[in-house]
Amino acid sequence: MRDDLPTPARPLKIGTRGSPLALWQAHETRRCLMEAFGLPEAAFEIVVIKVTGDQIQDKALREIGGKGLFTREIEEALLDGSIDIAVHSMKDMPTLQPEGLVLDCYLKRADVRDAFVSPRFGSIAELPQGATVGSSSLRRRAQLALRRPDLKLVEFRGNVQTRMRKLDEGVADATFLAMAGITRLGMAEVARSAIAPEEMLPAVAQGAIGIERRVADQRVAAMLAAIHDGETGLRLAAERSFLATLDGSCETPIAGLAVIDGPDLWLRGEILRPDGSASVTGERRGPVGQGAEVGRALAEELLGRAGPGFFD
Repeated sequence: MRDDLPTPARPLKIGTRGSPLALWQAHETRRCLMEAFGLPEAAFEIVVIKVTGDQIQDKALREIGGKGLFTREIEEALLDGSIDIAVHSMKDMPTLQPEGLVLDCYLKRADVRDAFVSPRFGSIAELPQGATVGSSSLRRRAQLALRRPDLKLVEFRGNVQTRMRKLDEGVADATFLAMAGITRLGMAEVARSAIAPEEMLPAVAQGAIGIERRVADQRVAAMLAAIHDGETGLRLAAERSFLATLDGSCETPIAGLAVIDGPDLWLRGEILRPDGSASVTGERRGPVGQGAEVGRALAEELLGRAGPGFFD
């Protein structure tokens, strides 16, 4: 293996988006690989790739193509050999990869909870009637509309820094961010409160970083196997199977969270009408190694209970 490791003369190219959080994730992947193999920083090159989702900020994702807008250009670079691996926020990833690519390495998952962020209010409950909340997440918007139909919801896109600026400018009274993201950026203090999953179930795979590679690249596969977190992989197998069975996209509000409880995997899921007028929730338990089956079963149960046309 030592002869196949990257060197400063032949660095491993890590593809990523250019936002501060995406760069943090790429740097963390590099750090893990450096530590695992005793390599210098110069043995890696971080390649920033502009993606459509970051360039269009004035429209909702569901109007311009969904989650793939954050991955398409990066995956094209991976397929044509411009980069060797691609680092992604797993909650942004479609459930299917392009032919020739595989996603089978996950770093240890961080805090899965949503953060409530507001200059003036400490929690959802403290928001006055008619307050304005900004969010680009259809899942968060539907969950909030279900719990607080009196609130006004506005589109709120951009990276963490952009959204914080919008709050300062008074565009909205509050917003939501992922606790994992703001913690990784050293900004955990901006959260007025962290929202327990029992109150607001998070997005599928929230808090997880995934590393994509070419199927045929066994050199890279061996390197990534050394930094893969098995527990995170088991949890995401259930959550992403749940999402895939529901045909999850940016047009369907879906939440899900799997945890390992001894020998069992416990999966909770929620599907909502886009306007937040109704939701269907459920949970399943099964052996840890059967997460994909647990995810499919829960999705089929919720779809059956919801009935046809639920997402319309």
